[in-house]
Amino acid sequence: MAGGDCVSGYILCQTGRAEIPYFIENISMNIYSLEELCYYLDNNLYLIDQTILNEGLCNWIQEELKLPALAAKLRPKMGKFASAEDLVYPVFKEINYLTYEELKVLNTRLQKFDKETPAMREKCKGDALMENKMYVHAIQVYQKLLDRKDLEEIREGLTECIYHNLGCAYSYLFQMDKAIECFRRAYEGSRSTEALETYLMAFSMSHSEDEYKNMAKTLGVEEEILTAVQNRKKEFAQVPGKKVNSQNMDDILNHLTSEYHRSTGS
Repeated sequence: MAGGDCVSGYILCQTGRAEIPYFIENISMNIYSLEELCYYLDNNLYLIDQTILNEGLCNWIQEELKLPALAAKLRPKMGKFASAEDLVYPVFKEINYLTYEELKVLNTRLQKFDKETPAMREKCKGDALMENKMYVHAIQVYQKLLDRKDLEEIREGLTECIYHNLGCAYSYLFQMDKAIECFRRAYEGSRSTEALETYLMAFSMSHSEDEYKNMAKTLGVEEEILTAVQNRKKEFAQVPGKKVNSQNMDDILNHLTSEYHRSTGS
């Protein structure tokens, strides 16, 4: 692991530790050192925005970390159009946080980031917020994206993917009616098998058996798909300590979502 002397896998701070932390709004987290800032930037590329890269960060670096030279390098780029590389590299290089090979990997990620459309960046931002369990913030990002009329022009299947992820966010907050509606919209927009199976699974765990059967009949769902959904529920129910119901919908969706993204490549 790069960035200082390693002891049993831990990174020893090369710079001072702040008495007053810097608050990262996106994931509601305090950081106390430049190493922690580097870790956040390296692992949350799509959450790098003006809420973290701003004059307040420069002041914190200068006053709390006692690194006025680094703050001076960053200040001219704040609030102006600058690539992620221009803003992130000086921070990493201050303490040689990454090895040469790791910097090459980061450079590839940054180049991809800078070339992506604003909509795709926002979609990835929503996904990153989901990974950090910031579901309310993720919902806000996805909802704003769905107000656009050009999602399918940007990438085919993008609307379905956003509705799917929005449904997952609602389910993690136990707002199952909204989650199911999103899964329905994802299916109606794409008619993909993956979206249909997720919709059926969510509906079946939140409604009676008769309601589920009537819904499936109305949609004209093939018996093969119904059997597949039933088998998935049986497989999950066989896991020790697990029950198939709306209360553990998030566990099931974690599994379904990983399969969904693997199948759709989204």
